[in-house]
Amino acid sequence: MAKPIALVEFMANHDDFTYDVFMSFKGVNGTRYAFTDHLYRALLRHGINAFRDDQSLRSGDEIRPALLQAIEASRISLVVLCQNYASSSWCLDELVKIIHCYENKGKHVVAIFYLVEPSDVRYQKNSYATAMSKHENRYGKESEKVKAWRSALSRVCDLTGIHYRNHM
Repeated sequence: MAKPIALVEFMANHDDFTYDVFMSFKGVNGTRYAFTDHLYRALLRHGINAFRDDQSLRSGDEIRPALLQAIEASRISLVVLCQNYASSSWCLDELVKIIHCYENKGKHVVAIFYLVEPSDVRYQKNSYATAMSKHENRYGKESEKVKAWRSALSRVCDLTGIHYRNHM
């Protein structure tokens, strides 16, 4: 199966990136060994150079700076928002960086709402409310970090997205 024409043309017009796609997802208790793994393998099969934290980091790399650099070095960020995504401060830090790159550098972002309602993400309801409450308890309700995370979660819902509702 060939890559969609629009994606091929998009990739051909941007030669100054290390990765075609940066994948932001919740690993443990998230989508790493199911949906995201299948998506990652499909991208590779179609010749799309995707960055995924467990495969693309070299031994000895500092994880957080390497992830943030990979976001900068990618044409597109793919954000897989699942029920547990907001429980990870790492995922939320990635999302803040992704939104920053979108707003300040014109990077492309695609959100995938995987078995989670976009309104739960936008308004931090259900599992997102629980996760954000835990972060507020840890960092403080008025902390700049928590405010940035909340803003990024709301903002990603304004971007192009795919809503995946059911298991196959």
